[in-house]
Amino acid sequence: MTTSVRPSTQHWVGYSHQGQLGFGLLNGNQIDVHTGDMFDSPSPTGGLLALADVQIELPCKPQKFIGLWNNYHAQATKQNLALPLEPLYFIKAASSYCAHGQPIVSPASYDGRVVYEGELGLVIGKTCKNASMDEALSAIFGVTCVNDVTALDLISRDASFAQWTRAKSFDTFGVFGPVIATGLDLNALTLKTLVNGRERQNYPCSDMIFSPAHIVSALSKEMTLHPGDLIACGTSLGVLPIKPGTVVEVVIDGIGMLRNTFMPGTADTHGASKL
Repeated sequence: MTTSVRPSTQHWVGYSHQGQLGFGLLNGNQIDVHTGDMFDSPSPTGGLLALADVQIELPCKPQKFIGLWNNYHAQATKQNLALPLEPLYFIKAASSYCAHGQPIVSPASYDGRVVYEGELGLVIGKTCKNASMDEALSAIFGVTCVNDVTALDLISRDASFAQWTRAKSFDTFGVFGPVIATGLDLNALTLKTLVNGRERQNYPCSDMIFSPAHIVSALSKEMTLHPGDLIACGTSLGVLPIKPGTVVEVVIDGIGMLRNTFMPGTADTHGASKL
């Protein structure tokens, strides 16, 4: 079973231009504009847009954003965690989605610690239910960078109920992009997270406890996965709190750099950015 998800690498991007949303393929400093469904035979229009003339938006709009916990051997060893027998996961609300360049904003009602978590994101390309490992692998359209921002102090605030969804689902805490890359060898990817330019995470995605195919197969046995759904594969060593004004960059070779700034709660959360 191969780990390549498509025969050649492409980079799909979402953008806004003159008030209109669109998507296309990156080609140097231009976007080859496409129409139709990114996940079902999209058609090139023949139009080209300069990156300098557009704002980068989310590369897709997932129905579900699923995140894994305790999925890296190095992190499990450091925290003295038992290896899970099956993928452990939570869901981030759709209202949390945040694109490359947009500010990450913690609400005024929360004054606790906020942490970044650089992760590899799997983007589903076709409906997937009760999938075998091979079927699950073929259902992965491509991969993207994820920053699974978390209100850390909320998770265990109530001893009777671990608040994973709440801690993960503040507006702007579901950060991903800037592109969806296809055709990469998922076993060869390395993720780095830079905080104000200083490297804080650097780990191989091959250290996962559950492989991408295993994750998708297992989840598909419990819920139907749809085109555009996003699965964050969990994080490894180096997660730390961030302060207002901190710039966080999640970098995966072959995908690119996801850059966002953590801002006070009064910031405008609707801006977009250039690549």
